[in-house]
Amino acid sequence: MEKIAKKNGISVTQLALAWVNEREFVHSNIIGATSLEQLKEDISSADIILPENIRKEIDNVFAQSPNPATF
Repeated sequence: MEKIAKKNGISVTQLALAWVNEREFVHSNIIGATSLEQLKEDISSADIILPENIRKEIDNVFAQSPNPATF
């Protein structure tokens, strides 16, 4: 995920939160921030719409390793 995020000019946090925000079954996204900078990063993810090519790259990662706890 880090490579995908870096290649697309966003942080891993923004990538993850943007992905969660796009799930139609998610009604709220719980963020965690211990600094103002982290809070700004988290909030900025609400404005990110992942293009199809990024979603496909993420899907490929999950296809190879369906258990995200192993990342």
